[in-house]
Amino acid sequence: MRERFAETDPDRADRYFDPDPAQRRIARELYEGIAGLPIVSPHGHVEPRLLADPDATLGTPADLFIIPDHYILRMLYSQGIPLEALGVEPRPARPGAATAAGATTGAATAASTTAPAVETDHRRIWQLFADNAFLFRATPSGLWLSEALRETFGIAEPLTGASAMAIYDEVSEKLARPEFRPRRLFERARIETLCTTDDAADPLASHRAIRESGWSGDVRPTFRCDQLVNVLVPEWRDRLDALSASVGRDVTSVAALVTALEERRTYFCEMGCVATDHGIESAYTEALTPAEAEGIFSRALRRKATPDDARRFTGHMLVELARMSVDDGLVMQLHVGSLRDHDPALYERFGPDMGGDIPVAVEFTRSLRPLLERFGTDPRLTLILFTLDETAYARELAPLAGHYPAVRLGPPWWFHDSLNGMTRYFDQVIETAGLYNTTGFNDDTRAFCSIPVRHDVWRRASASWLAGLVVRRIVTEDEARQMARETAYDLAKRAYRLDDGASE
Repeated sequence: MRERFAETDPDRADRYFDPDPAQRRIARELYEGIAGLPIVSPHGHVEPRLLADPDATLGTPADLFIIPDHYILRMLYSQGIPLEALGVEPRPARPGAATAAGATTGAATAASTTAPAVETDHRRIWQLFADNAFLFRATPSGLWLSEALRETFGIAEPLTGASAMAIYDEVSEKLARPEFRPRRLFERARIETLCTTDDAADPLASHRAIRESGWSGDVRPTFRCDQLVNVLVPEWRDRLDALSASVGRDVTSVAALVTALEERRTYFCEMGCVATDHGIESAYTEALTPAEAEGIFSRALRRKATPDDARRFTGHMLVELARMSVDDGLVMQLHVGSLRDHDPALYERFGPDMGGDIPVAVEFTRSLRPLLERFGTDPRLTLILFTLDETAYARELAPLAGHYPAVRLGPPWWFHDSLNGMTRYFDQVIETAGLYNTTGFNDDTRAFCSIPVRHDVWRRASASWLAGLVVRRIVTEDEARQMARETAYDLAKRAYRLDDGASE
């Protein structure tokens, strides 16, 4: 998929590299050595059902590129385009339910009564998107879209209002072909391992179907229990009920919650899981006494928990989850620094993951100390830290990873997985943490066709940055070649314990 236009458009060979001729030449050589490596995608949000059925399709171009992609949705929403016009279905109204910000749904529900009808004609959705494609110029989303159209579908023409229907028809025609089914695209992209993100109570039926189908693709679940450890999220009781159903007994105490999570993690491990993921606003951790933890849990069951209760309980459960990772070997990922559902009306109408999450400043050094005092030097723990607060890279995260054997730094995440964000990351992190305390790249995407594109951007950005070190005589070309391979492939394999047959 990545080499489709190498012969017909040779000027693109140096795209995204530094314009300095000496650095560009070295970057090209470094990139050529890693461009064909398999893709390891250890964290993302692709739906496993796409790969469970060998005859599954990716739907229409709107299904593929627009409706599920919160990067796309948030930009268009910021320009006043209703999500209904983009084919997004509101969730059923929940009278009186509390939003993530603590407000009731009254105003949001009343406002939604005048919202436009949901557009069901995917050609109209695509036309609206194309008419506004200029909004994505110079953004990662614009880059990923143009590269996916080019590399996956062979379409080099820019998407505009004028070209919209011709491109829609061409993509639609190709999506109907067997070679554009998800499993075939997975193989064409040379994806070696793909990890999804799955709720703690998920029966993992799609993962079981993949394993039992005889297909050679390596698709693994990732354990996520965010809505169980944050007692103030609106869905907490629903998720607790789902967890109870999954283990066959009521979870009515912290001790029962811990045992249930341990049982579910065991099942996830049996299904090939190698990691957990925790999307949290704060890095705060605290080891509560059993009585303190049970007191908060009891108040939460009675809907009497306070924001301070929630902060302390989540911090306590992070310590417990780290202890579980020491016991079962699952890599622990902390994605920190997003204030979820900042727009309560949007959340109440459409639910989470619609683009309404906003970064906040995060403190790590003091917040993580209770967890690291217990497990930071334990060789059985790998704790991978991600942040939306770039100011923490050099100030806290790189020094933490440069000291604690258990800590590794994840790559630039979400708002920062861009060409400039990747360069800022390398500049701020490597001098203190060193390359080998980082974890390579994960694409963290729901957009299936963007996986090879995002990895290619990372490989080009890495090659260009390393070439700058060579030009300045900081590393040799041989060292840069070794480091380029690490960034593209080896670091992720080791960090997620995919190089030792883990969880097989």
